[in-house]
Amino acid sequence: MNNDVNFCIVDDDDIYQFTIKKTILSLNLAKNIIAFSDGEEALNYMIENLNNDKELPDVILLDINMPIMDGFQFMEEYIKIQPKIGKKITIYMVSSSVDTADIERAERISEISDYIIKPIEADKLKSIVEELSNNEI
Repeated sequence: MNNDVNFCIVDDDDIYQFTIKKTILSLNLAKNIIAFSDGEEALNYMIENLNNDKELPDVILLDINMPIMDGFQFMEEYIKIQPKIGKKITIYMVSSSVDTADIERAERISEISDYIIKPIEADKLKSIVEELSNNEI
């Protein structure tokens, strides 16, 4: 299993951040995990590191409902800077929302790879990393 993956968690729930980090680390799926409490913090980080692929994540686990900048607002701004990013970043919208409007809205954004309902199972995390590894070959 490839554990050279940089994960980014964008979620305002501290307990969720803690548990997902622990799960990723216990499964040895990542070399680095960064976390942000809202989309604006994450976007600022991305802008600051546009030319630094090593610091940019390979995978973003993006919550919808957050203060300051929610997941959909983040995606609107991310799409604007995406052409300047020198690497492929795979984004998963991760939410406890089962609202079909949220799911359909996420599905209409081509930059979002999938919509995952919390909690994320260990097998799903493994398959995310496996899929990344397969795409690099």
